[in-house]
Amino acid sequence: MFDQRALRLITPAVNTLARQLVRLGISATQVTLAAFLLGIFASYLIATQAYFMGTFFIFVSRLLDALDGAVARLTQSTDAGGFLDISLDFLFYASVPLAYALADPLQNALPAAVLLAAFVGTASSFLAFAILAAKRGLASTVYPQKSFYFLGGLTEATETLVCFSLMGVWPHYFPEFAYVFALMCCVTIAMRIGFGWRTLQAPTPPPATKA
Repeated sequence: MFDQRALRLITPAVNTLARQLVRLGISATQVTLAAFLLGIFASYLIATQAYFMGTFFIFVSRLLDALDGAVARLTQSTDAGGFLDISLDFLFYASVPLAYALADPLQNALPAAVLLAAFVGTASSFLAFAILAAKRGLASTVYPQKSFYFLGGLTEATETLVCFSLMGVWPHYFPEFAYVFALMCCVTIAMRIGFGWRTLQAPTPPPATKA
């Protein structure tokens, strides 16, 4: 919901950092892998109850995640890079609730499972529409820089990062945060399914004929 506003705020700084990385010969794939590894390290820290440090590395990981796309646009954006980026992003997001479940299984296992189920719903509705949008040649006017149709909703990356931050500051309230955010994810799922259904009900335009 707030991703567009957040992108407008951070884009100048991200582009400046991306140009520095390109000058150093660092590729977008290297940035993507670094973002993922730092994200998994953050989850490991959370699993060991080092909540503050884990949350700090989540922020570093997501900064790098914003940078990889900017580096790709300055060099060469590829479908393989886009595939790797979104695949590792979903693995990272899933690792955070799992980390809280490992940190305190008795209190956090059930709310973590509920949140992970909600993440599956948001991810599947997101990717299912992206596949069919690509088949129809649809492009997002909201996120034209993305390598696929980026479908928004109530819970986007910004809201997820805020939720993870709250969990890191007040880890004992993880169950409450998890249940509330899972409910918000359900709203996103309903929004995406509704939008996808309406959009894909329209007939596929015929292929252009050569003159």
